[in-house]
Amino acid sequence: MKIYLDNCCLNRPFDELSQDRVYLEAEAILSIVARCEKGEWELLGSGVIELELSKLTNAERLEQVQTLYSAARSRIALTAEAESRAAFFQQAGIKPFDSLHLAIAESGGVDVFLTTDDRLLRAASKIELKTRAANPVTWLMEVTNNGR
Repeated sequence: MKIYLDNCCLNRPFDELSQDRVYLEAEAILSIVARCEKGEWELLGSGVIELELSKLTNAERLEQVQTLYSAARSRIALTAEAESRAAFFQQAGIKPFDSLHLAIAESGGVDVFLTTDDRLLRAASKIELKTRAANPVTWLMEVTNNGR
């Protein structure tokens, strides 16, 4: 199973965890990354993730997120086809970085693109994607049969 976590997901475990939703998403993401580290699933990265991470100004947070991101053993390259697809996503109302993440996930043959961004998930649900976009809690419950 190939997984792509956007920057919202990579940052979530280091957010304020007092809200139930934030706590559950953080735990789901940590569980997903742990399974990737064990080799059960494959976490894929990209230069777009790394560019977005480089914009973090809090050094401690950056170190924490990079440690989590180190579970990504391979990177998906940004191709001209992915750039074109990202432009299509932007025309559909998806923000530039989100568009690039989605397009890269598609071009890399990712099974699931995970995000905690509800606006992005709503916009993605209106477009025919080559990969599934989902919230990490919902997706993890489905694939582990914990949602029954």
